[in-house]
Amino acid sequence: MARNSSDNIRKLIDDLYRTESRRVLATLIRLLGDFELAEDAMHEAFSAAMEQWQKDGIPKSPRAWLVSAGRFKAIDQIRRRAKFETPFEPLAEQLADSLGVDEEFDDDKIEDDRLRLVFTCCHPALSPEARVALTLREVCGLTTEEIAGAFLTTPSTMAQRIVRAKSKIREARIPYKVPSRDELPERLDTVLQVVYLIFNEGYSASSGDSATRADLSDEAIRLARLLLTLLPETEVKGLLALMLLHESRRTARTSPSGDIVLLDEQDRSLWNRDTIREGVALVEQALSSPPVGPYAVQAAIAAVHAEAQDASSTDWTEIVELYGILMRLIPSPVVELNRAVAVAMRDGPEAGLRIIDDILIRGELKDYHLAHSARAELCRRLGKTEEAKTSYERALSLARQEPEKRFLERRLNELDQSEAHHF
Repeated sequence: MARNSSDNIRKLIDDLYRTESRRVLATLIRLLGDFELAEDAMHEAFSAAMEQWQKDGIPKSPRAWLVSAGRFKAIDQIRRRAKFETPFEPLAEQLADSLGVDEEFDDDKIEDDRLRLVFTCCHPALSPEARVALTLREVCGLTTEEIAGAFLTTPSTMAQRIVRAKSKIREARIPYKVPSRDELPERLDTVLQVVYLIFNEGYSASSGDSATRADLSDEAIRLARLLLTLLPETEVKGLLALMLLHESRRTARTSPSGDIVLLDEQDRSLWNRDTIREGVALVEQALSSPPVGPYAVQAAIAAVHAEAQDASSTDWTEIVELYGILMRLIPSPVVELNRAVAVAMRDGPEAGLRIIDDILIRGELKDYHLAHSARAELCRRLGKTEEAKTSYERALSLARQEPEKRFLERRLNELDQSEAHHF
């Protein structure tokens, strides 16, 4: 162990908490078999590290030290409980006996506890909403408030949902493991949904000061790569391709000051060509292996954008056709909205505006800020200034992310300045 200053150790522990806490938690959940006990143990381990590492120095493997310390803390906690509740005695002894036992991995050799945790959180015994919420909370460490925002519900409702899911896992004795190969296909769809939601929260954060959270996107891509080694199905390839193609544009999506840069205004020389090549290759593999699913189609759309030299050379006809296929696979107002934007690019803003107005008239997406923002953009292009302002204002009232709010405010200011020049 190497000695270090308390400031350096504090910074190291803060960095470790940000980058390693979910890994430590996932391993502790496997070892302890209890979400709440593992979470308490993890926090105690990080607290102990702050004190211990100042005296003894930084261990060679901080993560292993934290897992070991967390396990000891859990045993202490269980033994304290055992003084008052007899059923805890065997569990404390069982954990104590296992302290010196080497780690063992399951038959599929998936050496990643977070992947095990994803499958546990996505067990069919849980409701679809609970599966996603629990994974976002436990695997990725999103706050209850962030998850509630993604689900358009209140934090208290989401907290209750997560607590019920943990109780269900405990009461139903849901195993902490990757399913057998026979069970995997039926469990895969939910896992892919969860991984993509994790990616989306990182690619376009639901709220906050930053437009993106690279740590979450990286985590989702890493999990998708592990899934692909486990089950190289078409939709796993499609999802990984989709995420890689989106991720390739990360650097160009925001300005140095953190403001949003729209796709047609992005500096394409900043796009990561290696990532694009990998994504396109996966798209080609997915499309050549029917049946083709929604992720592969969305990845194909992203590939059309990625391969266009500039915005004006984008093949909007192909994109509209691909959205038509996607509508047949997963009909939804959000897909319809995206298709409307593509139609506007192919046939003109009036054609796209008619589709968006139909969606909003039906009452669908009335609280979705991107629908109002898209409508505003088309009205602006058509010279319908007052309608554009009304839609931008509605979008601004619904947006939760600071860069999006700044973008919408900038558009409103541009319209005001344009009107002033006419007088």
